Amino acid sequence: MDSSDQSETFAEFRTSFAYGSRNDLNFKFLKAMSDDDAASFLQLVLDRIGDAYDTGDVAPLIAAAYDAQIAAYAPDPGAVATYSYDDGPFVPFTRALSESRVGLLSSSGHFVDGDDPKPFEVEDMSQEEAMRRIGEFLEATPSLSEIPSDTPVADLRVRHGGYDIRSALRDANVTFPIERLRDRRDAGQIGELAETFFSFQGATSQGRLRKELPGWLERIHAQDIDVMLLVPV
Repeated sequence: MDSSDQSETFAEFRTSFAYGSRNDLNFKFLKAMSDDDAASFLQLVLDRIGDAYDTGDVAPLIAAAYDAQIAAYAPDPGAVATYSYDDGPFVPFTRALSESRVGLLSSSGHFVDGDDPKPFEVEDMSQEEAMRRIGEFLEATPSLSEIPSDTPVADLRVRHGGYDIRSALRDANVTFPIERLRDRRDAGQIGELAETFFSFQGATSQGRLRKELPGWLERIHAQDIDVMLLVPV
């Protein structure tokens, strides 16, 4: 085969990290960058790796990736917002947190072991398959998982095709802060926790999500909470 048949443009290379051949959800932001900006970022990464050889300090390397991600997703200057709201749905909070009942809702994709939401009727779907099927998730009806607030973190599972779950696997509190809320309750900073917390796979159809919300709200209101902690992922 002629080697030219296997050539790849730089644009194809940088977009391959977003659900492509090099899929890496930590670096899918490269798809949102121009070729010049992506090239500058990679050059900076290599330069900081060189420094880390001598210093052992990887913090500047992590900062470079963090700053690049922010820049990649920032709206263009002068961009006109495609949405606006006359008011907000939030109610002013007037009670002391130490006297309040607190709930948790996260789009992290957590569920309790033994209560798999079984997306597309697939038992024990792997994270790899979820990533491959992200397009289907984006068009599917979401499922809201109920998680007792006293669930041990060892019994939590997570699956989400839209973000790299490795940090959440190492520590569920990164995206589902169940232990941190229990800590605050035990310290007296929170009055009590709702019996049930909630999570869903946030890469989903917004239209179908809106249709599910009335039923979800009934389940959430049944917890008789004073304040809900929302954790978007």
